Amino acid sequence: MLLAIDVGNTNITLGLYDGDRPGARWRVATDHARMPDEYGIMLIQLLQHAGISPGDVHAIALASVVPPLTNTLVQACQIYLGNAPLVVDVGMKTGVRVRVEDPRQVGADRVVDAAAAHKLYGGPACIVDFGTATTFDAISASGEYLGGAIAPGIGIAAEALFQSAAKLPKVDLRRPPCAIGRNTVHSIQSGLLFGYVALVEGMVARFEAELGPKMKVIGTGWLVELIARETKVIGILAPWLTLDGLKIIHNLNCK
Repeated sequence: MLLAIDVGNTNITLGLYDGDRPGARWRVATDHARMPDEYGIMLIQLLQHAGISPGDVHAIALASVVPPLTNTLVQACQIYLGNAPLVVDVGMKTGVRVRVEDPRQVGADRVVDAAAAHKLYGGPACIVDFGTATTFDAISASGEYLGGAIAPGIGIAAEALFQSAAKLPKVDLRRPPCAIGRNTVHSIQSGLLFGYVALVEGMVARFEAELGPKMKVIGTGWLVELIARETKVIGILAPWLTLDGLKIIHNLNCK
């Protein structure tokens, strides 16, 4: 059984694969203060809650955009699961060619997403990932990663409003009754949700102008369903795309 781990700035997503069959999936908060032992105990508890023995995990694949936590998770896996993870890095077989000025600057999660999108859905494609940042990644028909765009995530925008505007409250990220808010909370929710929908629709249109009308749009990340309910441009919902990509890359490098 393979354990896939994606370490992001806000969340850590984890998932099990028994061959090609996906198993339990989890999303937990990223905590920079946790020690390897704490993450190790967390891993054990998650597995046990799913009825899985730690000894059933025979391989681990890990992608991280949080360098200080990469070694922490590697140690946790080695000590508590008895396996050293395959850590996605530059030069590894991914199934995609990275066609940007400096491939080392591309986040591991974006390369992993590209590998999954190309293998599972084909190209050309635009991947929209709703995480700490909202990222747009372009994949050619032949499986080349062409680059993309990065915008602040909707969570960052909401927190910035709360921190920087003294009279604006912190609000839940949910759909307001209508676009024209009749109170401050609904006004903020409208600006955040419908504003980001407009951002996605506008960026997708620009990517399509460059990639062509056959471009697929794949949405992923922890907020993808919230946004996808408000727009028709996201054709494929794949909230666990990065975990699928980790399985694919593990298979390419560890057969």
